[in-house]
Parts: sequence; structure tokens; C-alpha cells
Amino acid sequence: MTFDTILIIGCGLIGSSLARAAKFYGQSDVVLIADKSESVCKAVSGLGFADGVAEGAAHHFAARADLVVLCVPPGRMGDVAADIIPSMKPGAVLTDVGSIKGAVIDAVTPHMRDDIHFIPGHPIAGTEFNGPEAGFAELFEDRWCVLTPDETANETAVQSLTAFWEAMGSQVAIMEAARHDLVLATTSHVPHLIAYTLVGTAVDMETVTRREVVKFSAGGFRDFTRIASSDPIMWRDVFLANREATLEVVDRFIEDLSALKRAIRWEDGDTLLEHFSKTRDIRQRIVDAGQDSAAPNFGRDD
Repeated sequence: MTFDTILIIGCGLIGSSLARAAKFYGQSDVVLIADKSESVCKAVSGLGFADGVAEGAAHHFAARADLVVLCVPPGRMGDVAADIIPSMKPGAVLTDVGSIKGAVIDAVTPHMRDDIHFIPGHPIAGTEFNGPEAGFAELFEDRWCVLTPDETANETAVQSLTAFWEAMGSQVAIMEAARHDLVLATTSHVPHLIAYTLVGTAVDMETVTRREVVKFSAGGFRDFTRIASSDPIMWRDVFLANREATLEVVDRFIEDLSALKRAIRWEDGDTLLEHFSKTRDIRQRIVDAGQDSAAPNFGRDD
């Protein structure tokens, strides 16, 4: 057992999965949940995977916890940290699950105390579903969890949090925050932005095509709609907080898309074939790395 008592603030998909996983893999004896939503708290109580549930910041829970995990949207991290840190017990570890790190660190650090340890984190796992009912203990199995401690971080705290995630099936990588944000802008943030854009275009085209976009949706478009159905509040916060890295990748994408547009316009089949041949290899590398299934339909059921 890595942390005897943990407090999870925010019980959506990640928070509820983390609560279940901590118990399932024997990493915590007591799992406490706090959420600002009364309906979420009632749902958690009914599901029975937490040892205590409180609406709001739950300062009394923070005073008991060896590990506090912020599972709220990026835009709320600073306010929640400011509210909860004064109540945390000395020696406790504070972490988060945000998909951006630079902005979260900037928001949380001003409220830190010298006698607790802040180790920012990001489990790279999820589905398009949300809420406490959507969580499951195996969500983090064979997935990466990135930790971004700074040079002053307590080594024992980093090792403990690493062991915690590894025990729940994750592979842990230690990375600088700026590097994390650029990598995730490439692999997650901009793909979500593209998905939202393409699905928005398709919504507009529904009228033009007499509602046949949805009727004849193929696998590629279905996958875009799956991505674009993610939590809109979270993704609004992600794009605003990781603005510079996102814009850098978007600019590169626009350049590459323009090059393909020119190739199509001028019927340059050789350029198209070269590009498509190069990019198809990344799919096999993702499968080989254990990040998806090689099954038909990308491992997803119809």
C-alpha cells in the first residue's frame, strides 16, 4: 500500500476510475471523494466505491489524506488548490491529473506550503464518457502516466507517487512540463481541435446533404465524433491554458494540410502517395507500443 488515505477532488471519469483502481490494486486503504456537485456526490455514495463523500472542498478530508489528487478541469486547479492546501497535513503529497502541466503548475505553486510535496501528473488514459458511473479500475492499465516534478521536488515523494501509478498498471515517465505540453499538443490537444472542427463542419453540411452525413457515416468520421464528444469545459480550458504549444502545432498542421491541398489541386499523385505511405507506419508503431489494438475497426466495437 503506497498511501494509506487518499482524497480525490472531482469525481468524473478519471477521478472515479482512480478511486476504484486505488482500492482494486490495494494502493490505498481509505479513499475519500469530494466534489462540488450534489448529484455527483449522491451518485458516488450510491455506487459505493468511496469510504467517504463530501460536497465541496472537504477540508476535514484533506487533513486526513496522505495523497490529495486534483481531478478538476484545468481552469479550476488554482482555486481548488488555494482552498485545500491550508488544510493538508504535513508531509502529504499533492498531485493532479490535468492534461496540461505548465499552466497547472503556475496556478498551484503560489499556494504551496514548504511542508507538503507537489508532484504534477497526467495519466494518459480516458474514454469519451464522463461522470462517476463511467469509471472503471482498469482504465490505467498499460497506459502512460507522466509526472513533471521540478528540480526541487522531494525524491521520496516522487518515488512514492511513481510506485502508486505503477501498481495500478501504468508506465510512468518523468518529463519537463514544457516538453509534456508540446508532446500532448501534438498527440492529443490538436487532434481534439481537428475533431471538433471537422464534426462542426459536418453539422453544417447536414443541411446541404439533406441529412446524409450522419446516415452514411463511415469509420473515420465515427472516430472523429467519438473524440469530439469529450467534455467541452475541460477542452476549453486545455486549449486556453496550453495556447502556445497548441498554436505551434496548429501552424505546422496548416502548412502540411496546405501542401496536400496543392497536391490534390495539381493532381500530384506521387506527393500524395509518398505522404500517405509515410504516415501509415505510425499506426503500426502505436500498436507495437501497446497503445491500441490491431483488431479490425481499431479494436472498437461497431
